[in-house]
Amino acid sequence: MADILGMLTMDELRRHVQDNVIDTVAVVFTDLYGRLLGKRYDAEHFLSDVSRHGAHACDYLLTTDMEMDPVQGYSYANWEQGYGDFHLIPDHQTLRVAAWLNRTALVICDVTEPAQHTAQHTMVPHAPRSILREAIGKAEDAGYWAMAASELEYYLFRDSYMIANNQGYSDLQPYGQYIEDYHMLQGTREESFHGAIRRALKESGIPVESTKGEWGKGQHELNMRYTDILAMADRHVIFKQCVKETAELSGSSVTFMAKFDAAQAGSSCHVHLSLWNDYGNAFVGDEPVAQHTAAAGGRKPSRRRTKAQPDTPPATAAITDADAFRTSAEFRWFLGGLLTYLPDFMVFYAPTVNSYKRYQTGSWAPTRIAWSRDNRTAGFRVVGSGQNLRIESRVPGADCNPYLTYAAVLYSGLEGIANRIEPPAAFVGDIYQATKLPQVPMTLRDATERFQASKLVRRVLGDDATDHYTHFFRTEQAAFDHAVTDWERRRYFEQI
Repeated sequence: MADILGMLTMDELRRHVQDNVIDTVAVVFTDLYGRLLGKRYDAEHFLSDVSRHGAHACDYLLTTDMEMDPVQGYSYANWEQGYGDFHLIPDHQTLRVAAWLNRTALVICDVTEPAQHTAQHTMVPHAPRSILREAIGKAEDAGYWAMAASELEYYLFRDSYMIANNQGYSDLQPYGQYIEDYHMLQGTREESFHGAIRRALKESGIPVESTKGEWGKGQHELNMRYTDILAMADRHVIFKQCVKETAELSGSSVTFMAKFDAAQAGSSCHVHLSLWNDYGNAFVGDEPVAQHTAAAGGRKPSRRRTKAQPDTPPATAAITDADAFRTSAEFRWFLGGLLTYLPDFMVFYAPTVNSYKRYQTGSWAPTRIAWSRDNRTAGFRVVGSGQNLRIESRVPGADCNPYLTYAAVLYSGLEGIANRIEPPAAFVGDIYQATKLPQVPMTLRDATERFQASKLVRRVLGDDATDHYTHFFRTEQAAFDHAVTDWERRRYFEQI
């Protein structure tokens, strides 16, 4: 990947260090929330030591809440075990210039067990990047690899983070004066910020396709160039770090909350994915896939394992040339898995209490489990054609951890292929009004219970990781349950 602008080989880093162009290397990994954590190393020390032997960090970092307080109840790390270290092994394929920072390079690490605990460094199964790596391995075992892209939305404010904090994150001044979806004039008002982001990302090994105004005041979207699924998850977390740190350095602020304001549009992370094999895009084929109109109602995808051969059309609806388009059997089954197991993995798409405030009728966020061709009311929107054919999941919010989100997509789709799960016919019409279709889980509490009880989740993640994340999401829910909100004070202070 070093041929991409901003990506570095070790030899290139050495030359930059010798030329006094780079003097710092950020050695990072993500916590369960998807935030970058790590250390800044002197570049010469990184070259002589860390690049070869790795680094260490306290294992409590995979058991903290958002305030960095260690949470009890985890078996992986706790006070009784003394909170030891895990080992960070730099993935040299991710070494790059951090162009938005001064004289700095950045490398992402895999989180592994210390060598003294095992015969060799093994991945910590609870770490988000480990979970995605395992899912990628399952895909490769089946003869596939995945290409992906994240489309992230966020709000930009004129207030600094410090001012926002002092004001309780209320009464902030957005850059936008009105809804700016595709609006070039409003985009110009923000171009000093977003132009800097595009250039910094491009110079940091993250090719950018475009930025545009979104459907909220001060809301914007940035689209990164698609790549293999692990590299995209890496780009996703670096992009968020770049945007937040650029805002900090410019005296402004951004939020990736899924629903920052009840009166404004939510912020999504639309993920595009296609599955590939040695012959090209595995979704491409000649089999017809049916669609039905809104009047047809809808049904859940079938979990039944069929004996149909790959050249047999699905028996979900009567098919004619007028109401079908053509794909492979793998496309159908992968899509069937996505629809079937969305509730099981919902917490990996929507990880906070706030995430679920985004799923509202007419909000551009999905409320029902369905798929369609180029229809933005669907949770799964099929776009492109030929080798560009792909599935866009509109379920994740901008607050998702991309390693977990992409792992959920892969595991669900691969399960669909393994069991030949047929999807329902494509939906045509306004899915918000299709009340017979099943809903997406609407609360973190419900989604966590479904995750905890899922046989598929336990099979692919293992009991330890499943229980670890169940505790994580329940802790997040409990923190909200115990909080007294501004809404409660406004509603009850005087009137109750």
